Amino acid sequence: MAGVVRTTDSGRTEELPEGVPAVASTKEAALEEGYGIRKPLPRERFVDFRDGEAKADDPTGDQAFNAEMRWEAMAGKGYLTPVGSFFVRSHAPTPDIDPATWVLRVEGPGVERPLELGYDDLSRLPQVSMVRALECAGNGRAFFEELQGRQAEGTPWRLGAVGVAEWTGVPLREVLDRAGLKGTAREVMLESLDEVRMRRPLPVEKAVEDTLLAFGMNGGLLTPDHGFPLRAVVSGWAAVASVKWLGRIHVSETPLSSPWNTDKYVLTGGESGARREPVTLRGVKSALELPWPARIPRGKHTIHGRSWSGFGAISHVECSVDGGPWRDARLFGPNVPGAWARWTFDWDAMPGEHEVRVKATDDLGNMQPETVPWNDLGYLYDGVVGHPVSVG
Repeated sequence: MAGVVRTTDSGRTEELPEGVPAVASTKEAALEEGYGIRKPLPRERFVDFRDGEAKADDPTGDQAFNAEMRWEAMAGKGYLTPVGSFFVRSHAPTPDIDPATWVLRVEGPGVERPLELGYDDLSRLPQVSMVRALECAGNGRAFFEELQGRQAEGTPWRLGAVGVAEWTGVPLREVLDRAGLKGTAREVMLESLDEVRMRRPLPVEKAVEDTLLAFGMNGGLLTPDHGFPLRAVVSGWAAVASVKWLGRIHVSETPLSSPWNTDKYVLTGGESGARREPVTLRGVKSALELPWPARIPRGKHTIHGRSWSGFGAISHVECSVDGGPWRDARLFGPNVPGAWARWTFDWDAMPGEHEVRVKATDDLGNMQPETVPWNDLGYLYDGVVGHPVSVG
C-alpha cells in the first residue's frame, strides 16, 4: 500500500512508510455529515454540541469531533466510566485502521536502532493494567464565560470531558528499551494516524515513568473512538498527551515541538501576558452526579459526586449549599491515585432555587481553588463552581 503524504511541522512534505493506513474519511466529509465520531451518542448520556449556539459558534467545526458526558449518566454506576458513556475529544474524524496492516514505528536519534512492532508483536510484550482518569485540558472551559464574563476559545465543556477506565497495555519503557533508549534521549514524540497526524512530545522521564501504550479499555479492546488499535495513557497529565491511534514514536536528543505544544494546548494571555507554557499536569476538580441544571423534589436526599486530581488520591471533600458552611462529604469505595474518589452528602432540600458547591483536597495537600486565572484558550478550569439545583 502506498505511503501517506503529510506536511511536517517545518513545512516540508514527506511520505510515511508503507503500511501506515490512511484514514477512511476527511474532516470536510465529517462536517458535511454532521459528526466525526462513530459510537452512538444518545442524548441521555451525552451533551449534543450539534444543536443550537454551540455549533453555530464553532467556525472550525472542531465540535464535530467532541462528545461531553452527562454527569447524571454516572449516577448509580460503578467506579469506572462505561465505554458507552466515556467522553470523546478528537482533532479529526475517527480513522479506520486495520490491525493486520498496522505497524508501530519507533525511531530517532534517541534510540540505538529503529523498531517496528505489529499488533501481534505488541500483544506478546509484558502487559499491565492500570486505572486512570483522562480529562480534556479544556474541561470546565464554559465557566470562564459563566463566572468571569469572558468567553474563551474552544469547545464550551462544563465538567463532562473526563472519565476513568481500566487501561491494559504495554509500558512505553518496554518498547523504548527494545529500541535501545540512549542515555542522551531527551523527548519522545507520540504521533497519531488520524487525518491531522496529531502529535505531542513528552519528556523522556515521563515517558519511562508511568506512560502506558494501551490496547485495552475496561476489559475489552479499545474501540475506534478511543484510539484503536493503540493509544497512550499519560498519568496525571491533560488528555492531549494521551495520543490516540498511535503509529509512530520519535525519540530525540533535543527539544521537540508540534502545533499541539506551541500554538494549541498552551497557557497564553492572562496577567503574565503572552506566555506560551504547554499544558501538562491537571489539578483538583469535582462534579455532582446530577443534570445541569438539576431539578429534584423537596425533602431529604443523598447527593452523589466524584472528585479527582492529577497529583494523587483524594483525601477530603467538602460541600456547601447556598453559601452556607462547608460540610464534610463521605468518601466511599476505591480511591485510586490518578483516578477519582466517589462521595456523598445528605441534604434536606427546601423548595426554591439553590446552588451546591464542592471542593476537594488531594493527599498531597493540593486543594481545589475558588477561582482560576484567565487564559485565552480556556484550559485547566479547576475552580469551585456552583451547581444550580431547583427544588420543588
